[in-house]
Amino acid sequence: MQKSPDHTLVTPSAPVATATHGWRAKCLQRLVRLDLPVPTTVALSFASVRAIAAGQPAPGKAILASFGAAPLVSIRPSPENPDWGGPGTILNIGLNAERHRTLAESHGHEVADALYLRFVQAYALHVARLDADLFEDIEADGPEALARALSLYEAEAEEPFPQDPRAQLAGVLRSMARAWEGTSARLLRQAKGAPADAGLGLVVQQMIPGLGNGECGSGVLQLVDPVTGLRQITGRYLSQSQGRDALGAGAEALYLERDRRGPSLQDLAPEAFDKIKTFAALMREKLREEMQVEFVVQNGDVHILDGVRVPRSSRAAVRIAVRLAEDGIIAREDAVMRVEPNTLTELLHRQIAPDAQRDILGTGIAASPGAATGKLVFSAAEAQASAARGEPCVLARRETEPEDIRGMHAAAAVLTERGGMTSHAAVIGRGLGLPCIVGASSMDFRLDKEQIVARDGRVLRAGDTITIDGTRGQILAGAPAMVEAALDDAFQTLLGWADAARDIGIRANADTPEDAQTARNFNAQGIGLCRTEHMFFEPARLIVMREMIFAETPGDRAAVLERLLPMQRQDFVQLFRIMEGQPVCIRLFDPPLHEFLPTSRVGQRALAEALNLPVSDVTRRVAEMAEYNPMLGLRGVRLGVTVPEIYDMQARAIFEATLEASREGDPVVPEVMIPLVSAKREVELVKARIDAVAAAVQAEKGRSFTYRLGVMVETPRAALRAGEIAPHVSFLSFGTNDLTQMTYGLSRDDAGRFMSTYVQQGVFSEDPFRILDIDGVGELLKLGMERGRRTHPGVTVSICGEHGGNPESIAFCRSTGFDYVSCSPFRVPVARLAAAQLAITHKIGRS
Repeated sequence: MQKSPDHTLVTPSAPVATATHGWRAKCLQRLVRLDLPVPTTVALSFASVRAIAAGQPAPGKAILASFGAAPLVSIRPSPENPDWGGPGTILNIGLNAERHRTLAESHGHEVADALYLRFVQAYALHVARLDADLFEDIEADGPEALARALSLYEAEAEEPFPQDPRAQLAGVLRSMARAWEGTSARLLRQAKGAPADAGLGLVVQQMIPGLGNGECGSGVLQLVDPVTGLRQITGRYLSQSQGRDALGAGAEALYLERDRRGPSLQDLAPEAFDKIKTFAALMREKLREEMQVEFVVQNGDVHILDGVRVPRSSRAAVRIAVRLAEDGIIAREDAVMRVEPNTLTELLHRQIAPDAQRDILGTGIAASPGAATGKLVFSAAEAQASAARGEPCVLARRETEPEDIRGMHAAAAVLTERGGMTSHAAVIGRGLGLPCIVGASSMDFRLDKEQIVARDGRVLRAGDTITIDGTRGQILAGAPAMVEAALDDAFQTLLGWADAARDIGIRANADTPEDAQTARNFNAQGIGLCRTEHMFFEPARLIVMREMIFAETPGDRAAVLERLLPMQRQDFVQLFRIMEGQPVCIRLFDPPLHEFLPTSRVGQRALAEALNLPVSDVTRRVAEMAEYNPMLGLRGVRLGVTVPEIYDMQARAIFEATLEASREGDPVVPEVMIPLVSAKREVELVKARIDAVAAAVQAEKGRSFTYRLGVMVETPRAALRAGEIAPHVSFLSFGTNDLTQMTYGLSRDDAGRFMSTYVQQGVFSEDPFRILDIDGVGELLKLGMERGRRTHPGVTVSICGEHGGNPESIAFCRSTGFDYVSCSPFRVPVARLAAAQLAITHKIGRS
């Protein structure tokens, strides 16, 4: 005979744990320990629920024995993490024809009919799995609706509605257990970070009907606003005696003062209201968390059904954590640990400028706040390919599925034709802090043609630029002006605490003064990568660059570059002044020169005219400079060796800017980085010329300065030969973007076409361009660091690829002994918080 699955009466000393019974069961036990008025509760463990799902009999009779005679009970899910969801709650189990008659006699037929009807509908949909439309569209009221529902159930299920409470309970337990094990449920919770074998507990609780002659009703209350995180009593209360929502949602004034809709809960039952507030404050203090109290008032008495962590926006999460620490309820380090680093991105999202012109194409549900502009793409693979090319995109889908998550990670925003606030796209979008609009039914999605037709007839195609305003739910044409997100005191306070805890440096990748100012605003500890080639694509500079490319002799090239010198010098002066003495690492020119030449005949004719050359000369020069694989061709340090005049000019611009910027502030110590190194001799040749330029500038200006020279380790050979390179430099900065490409032999511009397939089939555990490959690329980083420090113990080691802002990558760099990571400016707060959490976790592990 099979043993019936175990169940546990929740008492102060019962063996209930989050790891075995789930978060809800453990929370209810804590409320019982606080001597709060919690109804009788029974918890089923993960193992018991798995056994029920596998076919073992559900212990309906044994569980009901804990509740006395003829009880009504509810069942709620209790996974280990509340974010993993679970089956919906089922209420009023045990309600049958006999209980219906009793309720009708004590509280009237209207109440009894409504309760029984809702239970029949819930049981039909979730346990018997009958057609929802049949039961949701019953065109009748009162006893006629109930009779119709019972008749439909018997016809569709081919058996009468179950009257035995034990059979009802067993059916609900079995249904919820199997629902958790279903494929869709497993995919959804895995998308939220749950392991594949995550367990589900179930909580069976005595129902408090909230019916009587005195004030009766039910609701929820919390002491903070879940959107803003500010102190503000909010919630909802449905008064049975008043027959209406007596509280609504809003400020404390709604509870304390009479409004146009009638009396508040405080008016109706002031003692109950005060008790609920007291219970909420006690839970906040003892459970060390802002809690949402679910309660029932029956004849003025308060019963606490549940206490859950207040659902909160990212902004509220920061404010709540900081306030709990400031009130002495939790430690500052605990506050730092309570905010998920990636959720800070929601606080950092830009918004559309208030005065910007809005060319509205359509509207939908504003599912996740913030605004983003990008090119329209229609698949997750296209989104990943776009991200690999460094092009922001907007991912448009009819509705997203779990397999679209990688595309959502890669996109700047998401737009779906279907869905609501709890749809997959909305939930994942908010989790990622990704601007998102769902339910854009005002637009016609023609996905087979990769087109969207706006409500005014305009046709949007793949590659068109649109803007998603996830705050207002508007889809806009083009790229309207944006404003940066405003960060409040709580945000700054939390990151200040994080900075006090972390033990690895955080810098920013910044190519422009605007980027540098953003980095400074986010308290980056300097610039870890400034890509100077981006400065040459401005029209006034581009023609000079092209003229230099056509110069025949070193002297001619140097003469042309002399015209670029003041422009470059001013670029660097701006960066140095913005960073106010913080280190600025400037990467010397990296891309192949052919990128600066026109490829079209029209462009080549225009260039010939600008340079006063025959078109044939321009065409020939463009052909001569073409490369089969330019990313592995004449670029980086190879240009510095073969066309040294470029680096000579840049070095002079850096050093002259150093002296100029140092006049008005803290002394500047620039860092000069040589890209794409693979051999020691390359470093020796370039270093000799840069040192010579530095000596010349110091002699000409009559002033001395200090600078640091380093290399960008982007080739596997440079990592392997770091031991012979390190003695010649002050720092080794690993460029993980190119290093990943060369280690894998993958083009990040093309890998998106098959990356999803590779990850889905287990070839790669993650996209290595998004998450640092610890086993392969990581081993090269570790070898390079170890070999470099073996020959130069004081050499600074860092990474400056896009991986630098990823918490998992920061964890590897910190454990390996890197000095700092550098990431895009808007990832700096995420990196600061992630680094702090790693340090705190390490500290806890040692204690």
